[in-house]
Amino acid sequence: MYLQFLKSLSAGTLLLALTLSCSNDDSMSESPTPDANPDAPQSTYVIAATVTGSNGSVPVLLTSQTLDEGRISAMGNGLVNDGASQWVFHSNRYLYALNYNQGNNATTRSYMLNDWGQIEARPAEYSTRRYTTYGTFGRYVMTFATGDGPTAMNDENGYTPKAFLVTYLDTERETYTTNDTENTVYISENFLGNGEYVTLSGIEERDGKLFTAAVPMGLSQYGTKRDGGKFVKYPDLVKTEAGGSNSSAYKKDELQWTQYPDECWVAIFADEHLLTKKLIKDERISYACGRNKSQYYQMIWRAESGDIYVFSPSYAKTMADARQRTSLPAGVVRIKNGTEEFDPDYYINLEVLSGGKSFMNSWHAGGNNFLLLMYDRPLTEKGFIANQLALFNADTQTLTYVTGLPAPEDITSFGKTTYVEGNKVYITITTATGYPAIYAIDCNTAVATKGLEVEATNINGVGRLEVSR
Repeated sequence: MYLQFLKSLSAGTLLLALTLSCSNDDSMSESPTPDANPDAPQSTYVIAATVTGSNGSVPVLLTSQTLDEGRISAMGNGLVNDGASQWVFHSNRYLYALNYNQGNNATTRSYMLNDWGQIEARPAEYSTRRYTTYGTFGRYVMTFATGDGPTAMNDENGYTPKAFLVTYLDTERETYTTNDTENTVYISENFLGNGEYVTLSGIEERDGKLFTAAVPMGLSQYGTKRDGGKFVKYPDLVKTEAGGSNSSAYKKDELQWTQYPDECWVAIFADEHLLTKKLIKDERISYACGRNKSQYYQMIWRAESGDIYVFSPSYAKTMADARQRTSLPAGVVRIKNGTEEFDPDYYINLEVLSGGKSFMNSWHAGGNNFLLLMYDRPLTEKGFIANQLALFNADTQTLTYVTGLPAPEDITSFGKTTYVEGNKVYITITTATGYPAIYAIDCNTAVATKGLEVEATNINGVGRLEVSR
């Protein structure tokens, strides 16, 4: 069906759409304003989709009054835009298009629902830097990455310490700021006291504080030389020359990947500035992070009860060197509401519940439910693929595989994010034999039902926007 759909697109139609997508930014926000309509919807579902043909890709933002049924087309409909690596909804009022541009600056802008029930681009546009994780905190959309800090702090070898690279997108003021100034930069070297630098994964807010997983990354060039090299536990793991590629590239004198794979750390920051922290550690699970290339999947989630659940897929089982390979199974622990310590009485071995399988990604699914993108076999085996979904209920401590999905061999991709409403969690699924569609999963039964189908190549995000006044 998908191939037939693409063949039916005329070159002229695609060229026109591409021309619109490449037009200047003002054209997206200065369209003629229609007369006010008192019957215009005050909220709508928004679907970010992409149509790809011989002339390129056309990203569009579509609207629908339902996610549970029907079909809509991305051709000739919706607001053409510049696309995004990640779509982030903030408080159902704003939609941010975050772009990741291979380590370089990329364009970011936001959208809203106007008084006439139409999506429109907000005026401001930002040139933002790379990120490896993102989230919302207060009025901000925040992104994190770890990279080189101030060169003024270089050591005698000329090696630069690693630092947190933080961006703040203020949704109300529509501004973009960073933590680059001398007084706000936070060095991530020796963050845990073991000499290693860390990256941060996931953002959850509770009681005005920011909870995030601190993922140890090994020793940087700066770290291997610090204090005479006292933090090097395994000298033969220190690189003698540069190598690797892309997100796995390394430099001479680095010790790549952590020497402590059997630990999970959570950092609790006093506020969004990341200048005051508390660290807590649990040795029942490995680090709380999933990874795909340069992106770090969030594994720390706040439930509606206020409890914070911390998941580990134990991806360190795949490390080549046994000393960097975790012995711990995939599992989950929690930080109870009102506390800032791991609950000693709560630990779930997810591999016992799954028959030895781990997972690639996780999302909060409403209440105390969590949706997991499961691998089809243990990480200790070769060729594992993430092509199944399961619901974990933190109260009943059960893991239930989702039924009603397309056949695993037909699935080509799952959505990056989910949308929760009532007792349903919605996720997009793309298949080889049909249009991508949004599936509604009942959290009480773990049964999925095919909902809205979109005539497009991909569905990149889904959520709800309300008229912002």
